[in-house]
Amino acid sequence: MNAIKMAATVAFVGLMTQPVMAANDWTIDTSHSSANFTVRHMMVSNVHGGFGKVSGSAKYDGKDLKGASVDATIDVSSIDTRDEKRDGHLKSPDFFDVAKYPTITFKSKSIKKTSSGFDMLGDLTMHGVTKPVTLHAEKMTEPIKDPYGNLHVGTSATAKLNRKDFGVSFNKQLDNGGAMVGDEVNVTLEVDLMKKQETASAK
Repeated sequence: MNAIKMAATVAFVGLMTQPVMAANDWTIDTSHSSANFTVRHMMVSNVHGGFGKVSGSAKYDGKDLKGASVDATIDVSSIDTRDEKRDGHLKSPDFFDVAKYPTITFKSKSIKKTSSGFDMLGDLTMHGVTKPVTLHAEKMTEPIKDPYGNLHVGTSATAKLNRKDFGVSFNKQLDNGGAMVGDEVNVTLEVDLMKKQETASAK
């Protein structure tokens, strides 16, 4: 009997130390998520850019958004506007000042359902300044497994920011009195959440 009990105990401990799916914990899939923006240039065209490195975590039970939350970080050095010289200027103290403020963060505070999805209110910190921002998001997709068995859900969200509210105020005046760079920035987020795996340990 002692041998049987010991074998059963070993099997139980082995089971408890296997990876299991956390109930509500997700991570942002950096490879399939991005933060993109559009800003007016010389009042005649729009410049498109984005940040390729978006990371973070989320709480979501897969069904009800009421208790969901997001904590995201953008690596500002990953900015890409398809122009190396312009990207270098945007990283300088004239704009984002990457050396001093290497990240942009968003921490959600509340969620409100809408007819097309949901609004997520949170604190956005950029260039050392924190302001409340509302993200207007589409409905979350249904959970789906990738070829490796990982569970994913996703959404797209938009927001409008005034860069001067965050201290990013550099500009040059044109001959006609207009501005070289617009103040209003349109933001589009593409977020892929992947179910986080945890290891349960026997107590």
